[in-house]
Amino acid sequence: MKLSKSIYLFIAFIIISITSFAQQKMSILISNHTFSSGKPEVGTLHIVSTGNAAFKLKGKDAKKFILAGNKLSVKKEYIKPDVKWYDVTVEAKTGSSKAKESFRIVHDQFITNKVIAHRGAWKNTGAAENSIAALQHAIRLGCQGSEFDVHMTADSVPVINHDPTIQGLTIASSSSDQLGKLKLSSGENMPTLEAYIKAGLGQNNTKLVLEIKPTTSKERALQLTRKVVQTVKELKAQAWIDYISFDYNICLELNRLDPYARVAYLNGDKSPAALAADKLWGFDYHFNVFKKNEHWIDEAKQKGLTINAWTVNDEAMLKWFLSKDIDFITTNEPELLLKLVKD
Repeated sequence: MKLSKSIYLFIAFIIISITSFAQQKMSILISNHTFSSGKPEVGTLHIVSTGNAAFKLKGKDAKKFILAGNKLSVKKEYIKPDVKWYDVTVEAKTGSSKAKESFRIVHDQFITNKVIAHRGAWKNTGAAENSIAALQHAIRLGCQGSEFDVHMTADSVPVINHDPTIQGLTIASSSSDQLGKLKLSSGENMPTLEAYIKAGLGQNNTKLVLEIKPTTSKERALQLTRKVVQTVKELKAQAWIDYISFDYNICLELNRLDPYARVAYLNGDKSPAALAADKLWGFDYHFNVFKKNEHWIDEAKQKGLTINAWTVNDEAMLKWFLSKDIDFITTNEPELLLKLVKD
């Protein structure tokens, strides 16, 4: 029996669609995005696909790396104090599928003093909360991290603000154009996620602690999460970003999108064992939760989870958490905490 031309065309369309879908689904991940003088090894390359891939390096900085199978490292002669990062493009091929991704591999000079500035350093600087100026103050102070909050506009643009509303506008039902015209208390425009991250990428000392806010529905929360991860990927900002959220589904989606992302949960209702079972990176709870469940601190350490307490502003409480040797303390008083750490 002869097949009609329309059937041939339909079959060809299906084959092309399947091939295109397979190629779109294949992407490249790297287990780490930093190097240091004591650790020239960067990480291992993987594909989000079935089967094994052959990897190749491209770009002007490719010669500065060693690729052994899927293991990436920086040649020791290129690890210099004045080098902040190198860019490299990785090509992967498996069967008939190909993928190409660009990565920024960052010299790990990130500070480790436990101080996370809550919504940036704003309280004692005159900057607005969650503003680019507050981020820049946190960087200048020498904080380990600067935390900020992300919502999504009606036209699906991630923007920076703590509350779901600002100056009488609901972010989820307002356009990015409307919101972008708003002036913060310090005179700045309300920043988009892209603008905010770009402002933090000129240095490799302070991490950007990105909180994805719960939103109006599970579907919208997952859409926001995907937008955020895509923005981070396009900006090659993975080395800078630590993720946090009160929404456990958002945390799980972050892990699904990038199994190597650093993701911590905020809500305080799950034990360290539960977080470790779901392969989260961090245990990040309000200080009252730690006071009621002090044994969780040792349990989290045993499970290999990072530990952060928020939002700690009282000097005695700051000292108590420092005595417990947790990894991070989020505070509105970064200047005070920096002094306590130094002392």
